[in-house]
Amino acid sequence: MPLYRDFSDDTATILVWKYDENDELNIDELLEPENAEKVKDYHPKKLLEVLIVRKLLKSIKPNSKILYKEREPFLSPKDAEISITHSYPFAAIAISKNKIGIDIEKFNPKILRVIDKFTYENERGFIPFDTEVVFYTIIWSVKESMYKIHHSKHWSLKKHYEVRPFELKHLHSIKCRVHDDQISDELKARVEFFDEYCFTVVEE
Repeated sequence: MPLYRDFSDDTATILVWKYDENDELNIDELLEPENAEKVKDYHPKKLLEVLIVRKLLKSIKPNSKILYKEREPFLSPKDAEISITHSYPFAAIAISKNKIGIDIEKFNPKILRVIDKFTYENERGFIPFDTEVVFYTIIWSVKESMYKIHHSKHWSLKKHYEVRPFELKHLHSIKCRVHDDQISDELKARVEFFDEYCFTVVEE
């Protein structure tokens, strides 16, 4: 199976695939029976994303399944941590011995309409006007990746996930933090660009 990108490192296997019409994605072979009900009303493109992730998993761990607990994916048997993301035509999977979060986002000026929903004004002072879309997409993607490591239905991307100031020439060590009244977990994000997309990896 041809891969689009391989961002694996010493602790994690991180693979990205771009869908092609010639790809064979047999739902009966790839989808776990436990998830049949979950996907029955999915849009065809969303179902393709699900199947791509399963095909990627079979290339790494052919005897494993992706199951869900409260919408969060986990591996069965649970012998590693997993994170998945998709934005058609791309889908990606990360398998790690440590907690990991990945996210893929397309650069889109529409993000400027919602910056108040995921950033505070004091988080924005370092962002150059002419590259706002790039910076805010990265911030959104880093926060989404952190959410996949530390998540709670009581948390918000704006209040509990922080991305420290960074420069576009230093995208492999963006400092970030998850915090509430009880915890404060300092993390680092790695960001990659391809096509018109931003791909983010946060590892614990």
